[in-house]
Amino acid sequence: MKRLALALAAVLVVLAAGVGVEAGEPGMRGVSNPQQARIDYMLKCQGCHRPDGGGDDRSNPPMKNVVARFLKVPGGREFLGRVPGVSTVDLDDVRLANLLNWTLYTYDPAHMPADFRPYTAQEIGRLRRHPLRLERAPMRARLVAGFEQERTQTQSP
Repeated sequence: MKRLALALAAVLVVLAAGVGVEAGEPGMRGVSNPQQARIDYMLKCQGCHRPDGGGDDRSNPPMKNVVARFLKVPGGREFLGRVPGVSTVDLDDVRLANLLNWTLYTYDPAHMPADFRPYTAQEIGRLRRHPLRLERAPMRARLVAGFEQERTQTQSP
């Protein structure tokens, strides 16, 4: 009976992960498997960053409405591939690139650059060889400060 309950729970998780996500969704470049990305997010990320990507502004920064902004500031793209939760997660580089691209489109579509170049497995492999440690928080703060500068530069005539 216990095995049946566990099997049923696993099936429900997989089914729930696919709700509202179509394979090969055209607006998500670099996301080869949105269902797998959602499952990976649920298993590897949402415990800290919450199911909605909201985070907590202290130790688990929010991704919702902010994560794609890193792509627009110098060093931000590399930062996303080097933060501890990304660089040290127990996923292979292909699945991690899929997850990171999915996360950007899912939690911050409004800030996705029109010319977005999806993360590749090769790029992820290179970035995660140099994980951020103690410098993560000050580097994030510096990049976030650059968001305002980037915003004013794009609004200037």
